[in-house]
Amino acid sequence: MFVTTLLIDRLVDPVRRWPVESQLRARRNAMIASTALAQRRAELEDVEEFLTSRGGPSTPEAAARAAHG
Repeated sequence: MFVTTLLIDRLVDPVRRWPVESQLRARRNAMIASTALAQRRAELEDVEEFLTSRGGPSTPEAAARAAHG
């Protein structure tokens, strides 16, 4: 009986932990994506500011092309 209980616990534990671990992975992925977007936004603003100071076009499209080729 004890062996059966251990076996069941071994099988059930990963299923019980899955929602928590899944949520943690999803949060981590969202933070990584948010950080990447913030960095890109800052880079685009820097490029747009540079182009404006040089007398170039200051449209976001021009800045994006200059920043990312």
